[in-house]
Amino acid sequence: MTDSGLIAAAGGTYIVNNTTEVEKQCAGIYVIEETVFLRIEANGATGTDVKADYIQTPETSIKAGTLITPIGDQYFSAVTLTSGSVALILGI
Repeated sequence: MTDSGLIAAAGGTYIVNNTTEVEKQCAGIYVIEETVFLRIEANGATGTDVKADYIQTPETSIKAGTLITPIGDQYFSAVTLTSGSVALILGI
């Protein structure tokens, strides 16, 4: 996905607003409100948790307005929240 496609969410979005795991291939995660992540999975590797690769102190909340994008050729494949809500930017 191009940078402008990511910012415009050209592939669509999916809103996550509860604590149930959501499996979607996405090019980014936009934090809608203050949010705590339980787990972020990358590249379809079931059971992995890469949130510490993206969040310095993973057990603390991330502020609204934050855009998390995958490193290199990776993509996000699942997310589980402890609290808050995010928009998954679909497409890879």
